Amino acid sequence: MPYNIPVKMAAALAALAAFGGCSSTPKRPAEVFASRNVAERQLELANKEVDRGRYDAALEILKEVRRLAVSVDDPRLLIRERVARGNALYALGSVGEASEMWKLALEEANSAGEEELAGTVRLYMAKSRLLTNPKAEAPAVEEEARQEIARMKTEKLSIAFGWTLVGLALKEQGRWAEAEAAIKRALGIHEKNNYLEQAAYDWYLTASIRSVSGDYDGALEALWSAIAFDRRSENTYGLAADWRALGDVYKKAGNLAESEAAYRRSLELFRSLDFEAEAGAVEAKLSG
Repeated sequence: MPYNIPVKMAAALAALAAFGGCSSTPKRPAEVFASRNVAERQLELANKEVDRGRYDAALEILKEVRRLAVSVDDPRLLIRERVARGNALYALGSVGEASEMWKLALEEANSAGEEELAGTVRLYMAKSRLLTNPKAEAPAVEEEARQEIARMKTEKLSIAFGWTLVGLALKEQGRWAEAEAAIKRALGIHEKNNYLEQAAYDWYLTASIRSVSGDYDGALEALWSAIAFDRRSENTYGLAADWRALGDVYKKAGNLAESEAAYRRSLELFRSLDFEAEAGAVEAKLSG
């Protein structure tokens, strides 16, 4: 070498020249999101599968979400994967396993300082209590859900879920107008952000509230709105449930011809999904 420069210093100078010698060199990203972005897309897909009644498929997708979340050590993904897994397990009737998932998610959220996600987990736990013992738990669940909503600022879907839970608790207390108003607040969030399946479910719940209060015309109107949203999202499971509910409301209103037609549409939709248990239940309504 013509000059007596140590090898390491030469390498350092070469790297410095390569790094800063050209002003047009693109700036390197401060953080990489490749795996996390894949996990987010998979998590959204898993949640859609839950909305569409395909709970086993959701659990399979969540295995990969979990693997990716662990690989990048992302607390928010780890928490949300467990929440979603708990939802799928609960829908399958595995209440104990679901409760364990939510418990682990809550511990992770508390440890990571994710206060709003911790609140989200507590809302799911509260919903489980409400569904297990509706009349006894309704007042406490309503109050708890309102408190969680008040603490949330950024988790918009969790806020919407909180209002849904308030609505369900108010329905159990026979406070129909307040229940519908709470569901309407959830609907506003879902519609604004184009969460079509969730908006359809909000209308489905509104129909249920109106039906139990004796407002059959209002219930039918809400169910047609649910159908419109489920058609937009191509949610066959949601459509099958909507038409089944239409059959129930038409039957309550004494319109047996429309009731039978709605049940038959529901039966066809459930069979297109190979959901034989649900199809059998609708067949029983037709023959009953």
